[in-house]
Amino acid sequence: MIVYEYPFNERIRTLLRLEDLYEKFKFFAHQEHPMQHHVALATIFDMLEVAGRADLKSDLLQELERQKQSLMAYRSNPNVAAEALDAVLAELDSVGGALVAAQGRTGQNVRDNEWLMSIRGRTIIPGGASEFDLPSYHAWQQRPGAQRQADIMKWFAPLAPLFEALSLVLRLLRDSGAPAAMLASGGSYQQMLQGKVYQMLRLSIDETLGAIPEISANKYMLWVRFTSQDGDCKPKALEADVPFELTLCNF
Repeated sequence: MIVYEYPFNERIRTLLRLEDLYEKFKFFAHQEHPMQHHVALATIFDMLEVAGRADLKSDLLQELERQKQSLMAYRSNPNVAAEALDAVLAELDSVGGALVAAQGRTGQNVRDNEWLMSIRGRTIIPGGASEFDLPSYHAWQQRPGAQRQADIMKWFAPLAPLFEALSLVLRLLRDSGAPAAMLASGGSYQQMLQGKVYQMLRLSIDETLGAIPEISANKYMLWVRFTSQDGDCKPKALEADVPFELTLCNF
C-alpha cells in the first residue's frame, strides 16, 4: 500500500515538510561518502529555512500540553489500557521537557557559525559549493567519515528536541483517525465534510493499481481525482473505479 497525506492547513503542511526533511537528514547523515554528508548539511539549512517561518517551538509546546490534558481525562476510563496511557503521558512529559530546555531561536547555533553560513550562502548557487569556491569546505570533506558525521550530528543536536516533538505530534495526529474503505467511481470521489474541521487526511491505495490521487479539500468538501502515468510519466485521468482507504485525522 502507498500512503498519501494531505494537510488541511498551513501549520500541518509545515510540520509535514519538516518531517520529510528530517527523514532525509537521518538517511544521509548516517552514510559515509562526502557527497552524502553534503546533502545532510544542506538539509539542515533547508530545515532552518522552513522552521524560521513560524514560531514552531511555542506551537508544539502548546499542542503537547493540550494532548497531555486530553489524555489525562482518560485515566478514569476502565476501557483504556492504563500502562499504554501512562507510557504516552511519560513520553509527552519527556519530549516537552526537552523542548522547553532548548534555549534560543531554532538553529541559532548554526546561524552563529560563520563558516557554516558561508557554506549555506554558496549552496544557494547551483554548483556554488565547488572546491575552488570553498576550499576550507573541500578540506573538511576529506576528513574521515566518522569525524564528518560527528560534526554534522553536533550541529544538528540543538535542533533534535524540536524534531522529536514534531514527530510525536504527527504520530498522535495520525493515530487519531480510523481508516474507512472507499470507492472512487470512474476515478473520482467526493465527500461533504459539513464544516467539520480536520487537520489532515491519509489515503492508502494498492500500489499495483497504478492510481495516483490528486487531492483538494476544505472544511466543506473533500475531492479526490485519480490519475495514472503514461510512458513519459505525464499524469492522465483514470476512468476506472478505484478502491482505497481514507483516514480523516484531527486532534
